[in-house]
Amino acid sequence: MVDFLRLLRWRPKGGRSFARQPASPGALGGRMSDLLHRAPVEPPPARQAQGRSDPARGGNGAHAPRPAARTAYLAAHGLEKSFGSRQIVRGASLYVRRGEAVGLLGPNGAGKTTVFYMITGLINADRGRIELDGHDVTAMPMYQRARLGIGYLPQEASIFRGLNVEDNIRAVLEVVEPDRRRREAELDSLLEEFHITRLRKSPSIALSGGERRRVEIARALASRPSYMLLDEPFAGIDPIAVGDIQQLVRHLTNRGIGVLITDHNVRETLGLTDRAYIIYSGQVLMEGLPEEIVSNPDVRRLYLGEEFRL
Repeated sequence: MVDFLRLLRWRPKGGRSFARQPASPGALGGRMSDLLHRAPVEPPPARQAQGRSDPARGGNGAHAPRPAARTAYLAAHGLEKSFGSRQIVRGASLYVRRGEAVGLLGPNGAGKTTVFYMITGLINADRGRIELDGHDVTAMPMYQRARLGIGYLPQEASIFRGLNVEDNIRAVLEVVEPDRRRREAELDSLLEEFHITRLRKSPSIALSGGERRRVEIARALASRPSYMLLDEPFAGIDPIAVGDIQQLVRHLTNRGIGVLITDHNVRETLGLTDRAYIIYSGQVLMEGLPEEIVSNPDVRRLYLGEEFRL
């Protein structure tokens, strides 16, 4: 917990905060500068592995609409990553707009988790660029990205086990909100919003899997993120809690928060996302709407199987 609070209090030399600020044209460069400050230009389309069909070119369905100019989004461009002599990710690109849920899926060993971790900042990219609302955050460590608006919910339990429910959320609010009255009002609001007011004095170790996820998401929202990255949110929870998590994700998007989800539960993930990316052999095999993903012959042959149904 001490390390977590130190992370939120971090300031660069000179005392300048990493609060969200409008991006300057000189700081962006390249195609994203054109996107944000000139004529509307679409971000780079999802790249498919060489030799495979592209639904955007007359295949099995069209890509989802691209964000218009000046739309806030989290984007990754041409990410590459190798471990030793083995290249795991080969030029993967994707984007997430505010207010939409996007899935990042693929078979084991395809590189999807590595792509996800490069976006969060847990792993450094060898090549490529990661941008958050126009800010180049590629070289920033995870805690700096968090201060700019990227929230992250790991697969493992991240709750502070030595604190009760309300103190878990208050620990973050004490860092981001200096005014005590506003802090307590926001705490009450988050407890009510996620229907955990009755649990406010409960010890964290006594919570069920679904209740713990609610507390973790409420605590993450206390830091006021623009995007939430969810790592395996459906892992290790019962069927009732699956529906609970789906409702929570929709609640986040209704709040205007962009959500990126990576999970092995394909049906549950496609059932709640607006779009999805399929990673195969370190590249984006396809990007599209859930029904387009499921109907694509390459995706079915290489990943889903011929019998898969939503």
